[in-house]
Parts: sequence; C-alpha cells; structure tokens
Amino acid sequence: MNAWFLAAGITAGVVAAIHAVAGGRDVVQPLLASNLPDEPRRVLHAVWHMVTADLVLAAAALIWLALGNRPGGDTIAWLLAAHFVAYSGVFLAVSLAAGWSKPLLRLPQWMLLLPVAVLAAAGAA
Repeated sequence: MNAWFLAAGITAGVVAAIHAVAGGRDVVQPLLASNLPDEPRRVLHAVWHMVTADLVLAAAALIWLALGNRPGGDTIAWLLAAHFVAYSGVFLAVSLAAGWSKPLLRLPQWMLLLPVAVLAAAGAA
C-alpha cells in the first residue's frame, strides 16, 4: 500500500466534503438567490457540481492507487498532482488579481488543494 496516495486520497475526500457542504452554503445558495441572469447562474451552478464530482473522483482514484500496484499508476498520480496544482493556482491567481488586503486568506481553497498535489507527487516520486 502506498501511504502517500492514501494520504492524498483521504485529503482529497475531505476537500470534496468541505467543498460540498461549505460551498453549498457559502457559494451556491447566494449564487442561486442572486439577480444574475438565469443562464449564467445555472451554468455556474452546474460548474460547481462538476467540481464536486471531479473532487470525489480524484479522491477515489488516489485511494484506488493506494490500494495496489497499478499499471500506469505513477502517470495517473502525476496527472492528479498537476490537476490539484492547477486548481490551487487558479484560486491564488484570482485572489491576487482582486487587489484584496491579505489576498492569500480571502480564497483559502488553495490551502486545501495544494497538499493533495504534494502528497500525490510524493507518492509518484
């Protein structure tokens, strides 16, 4: 069993749960109650659900990798690590571009996403 992949998968699962619960309350409910036109509002709602599915599937894939020596597993792990680095980078870029004070704390999702990337990369290395 690869402990790094297991840690990455469990962490990704926790991130998915936080996303589903906190994101539903703090992001989706205000979005759906907003005056944004119907089509962009529904597209953003669908994107939120897509991210939820993506996070759950990534967690499952990392746990699957942890449970055995899988052919191509390192390649999959590197792709998942890059995937979570990209997610982290998006949150950092958007937060820094906003010109907020203490921007690293305004959209802290990157602090949850980046450890998954590091753990997956450590397992693949």
